[in-house]
Amino acid sequence: MSKKPVCIVTGVGPGTGTALVRRFAGEGYQVAMLARSAERLEILEQDIEEATAFPCDITDAEQLASVIGHVRDSLGPARVVIHNAVGGAFGTFREITSELLEQNFRINSVALLNLAKLVVDDMIDAGHGVILCTGNTSAYRGKAAFAGFAPTKAAQRILLESIARDVGPLGVHAAFIAIDAVIDVPWTRERFPDKPDDFFSHPDDIAQVCFDVAQQPRSTWASELVIRPFGENW
Repeated sequence: MSKKPVCIVTGVGPGTGTALVRRFAGEGYQVAMLARSAERLEILEQDIEEATAFPCDITDAEQLASVIGHVRDSLGPARVVIHNAVGGAFGTFREITSELLEQNFRINSVALLNLAKLVVDDMIDAGHGVILCTGNTSAYRGKAAFAGFAPTKAAQRILLESIARDVGPLGVHAAFIAIDAVIDVPWTRERFPDKPDDFFSHPDDIAQVCFDVAQQPRSTWASELVIRPFGENW
């Protein structure tokens, strides 16, 4: 079992997820990486000394419970949990299917519920802990082409607010960080080939904000935060 504080990150992909792992591992955390792709996690595990792979489908409640139990047994109770996994798709309400909407609810909202319930008792017992979600501004507005996504992120934001009101007084800091930006990953560079660097929000910078929020003193906790590039039209 690690003597270092434990951070769990879901949705460890090539962008924000990987940046979060690197940031927290670099700051002295033992990081448990959750994602469906075992191959991706194993590569990161070899590259980042303080990161451990835990392949998991977070929409499977029994599998998630088993994996979080394994994290606890092998590394220790979680000090910080970041729900970064995301389910989304473009389409108007006439174009999407109910199955798609339900799947995105399972990833964005139901998994958050299950994850928080699995870790919060240890945080309450310790008198401290952090539960973060990386979101976006779809949580605040339902644009026509985001009908399969925005409702699930809005539910995620409100669920996290309920969590914060419940366990905040017990020492657990819950916060929603909305990223109003195009994140700098290979596929977005291909989609926006003519955009300058400062059009994008860089994963390392997002990870820095998340780390800073996770370290906030109790007298100045943020429960919601919207971040965007300085040139974003909002």
